[in-house]
Amino acid sequence: MSNSLTQEKSNRVIVTVIGKDQIGIIAWVTGRLAEYSVNILDISQTILHDFFTMMMVVDMSQSSISLGELSKKLNEEGEGRGLKVTAQHEDVFTFMHRI
Repeated sequence: MSNSLTQEKSNRVIVTVIGKDQIGIIAWVTGRLAEYSVNILDISQTILHDFFTMMMVVDMSQSSISLGELSKKLNEEGEGRGLKVTAQHEDVFTFMHRI
């Protein structure tokens, strides 16, 4: 694996959002990520019986804040909107969700 691919992977974070569907969830999350120079690499979302779920793979290599700060801000602001928002490094997410 080349050094650039290793570096890219080390900056990848999984952001998840779960909660009751409401207008503006995607706009809020993507706006906050853009504000901190976090690049969205992939996104998947669905609504199931009025519940919104979204998973994003993002790149923090040019982010203006740390993963810890991003996670705290998204979680706190999400709670105020009735959402559960998590941001975890890709390696941690993979380890926690292995079969």
